Amino acid sequence: MTLVQLEYVIAVDTYRSFVAAAEKCFVTQPTLSMQIQKLEESIGARIFDRSRQPIVPTEVGVEIIKQARIVLTESRKISELVHSKKGELEGELRIGIIPTVAPYLLPKVLGGFMQRFPKLQLQIWEYTTEKIVRELKVGLLDCGVLSTPVYDAALVERPMFYEPFVAYVSSGSVVVNKKEVTPEDVLEDKLWLLTEGHCMRGQVLNICQRKRSMDPEGTTLEYNTGSVETLKRMVDSNSGSTILPELAIADFDEDQLARVRYFKSPEPVREISLVTTHNFLKKQAIDALEREIVAAVPKKFRSKKKREVVGFD
Repeated sequence: MTLVQLEYVIAVDTYRSFVAAAEKCFVTQPTLSMQIQKLEESIGARIFDRSRQPIVPTEVGVEIIKQARIVLTESRKISELVHSKKGELEGELRIGIIPTVAPYLLPKVLGGFMQRFPKLQLQIWEYTTEKIVRELKVGLLDCGVLSTPVYDAALVERPMFYEPFVAYVSSGSVVVNKKEVTPEDVLEDKLWLLTEGHCMRGQVLNICQRKRSMDPEGTTLEYNTGSVETLKRMVDSNSGSTILPELAIADFDEDQLARVRYFKSPEPVREISLVTTHNFLKKQAIDALEREIVAAVPKKFRSKKKREVVGFD
């Protein structure tokens, strides 16, 4: 049994294809297949069911792959330990971040972070929560910036800040003359929502204490989009209102700010966390990223006192 063989096994499990796994490992498909077959012969067990497409692990293969991931992670900690002792941060840091956070947080963070750690190569993907969780578990991401909790025992959540939600209303909205609003006020208006698959959609519906399926007899119009920016523009160009994370209003002009309404206490917030697996690598780099993010957000976001953390379904 070799570390290379374990690496090939994990690649096949990740991509569920011998061809794709070979490409990612920069070897030929016959070479990869032969090495996995040798491993299976040496341990006396089949790791993959090759009769199914896509390839899936056998029952015992699931346990073998789980242990293989632990073994490889622990082996990689040796080189990480050496770099740590030298005080160096280098290599790749693969980050997944949800789209409702990325455009408002990353510009505040990346410039200073990259300047401080020029040898660290950042790879960043905007993904939904579901995809980030999946790629963390198979090792394609080192960490994720998510709205939590995600209720997954395989992951570790490190809360960084608590971002308030605000209502953004059109000039003709039924609540435009109110200084502060309640969830009930928002329900009186047409509500623009993110589409299914975005955790913020579930949070907004929870704020309003409504089910995912709209009441067909109600007066609320449901428009689905994957972009917070689209929600803002729909309110600007049409009637109704939407609910936004507060970081999204940082670049609002005077007219737009005049149509922002804060919620009455306790204001709803979302918890934003740095998420890893339990046995994660690149601890120094991830710790440094966490410090950079916390320093970049307003101080008032760092406490959840007198606030209501909104989960999602």
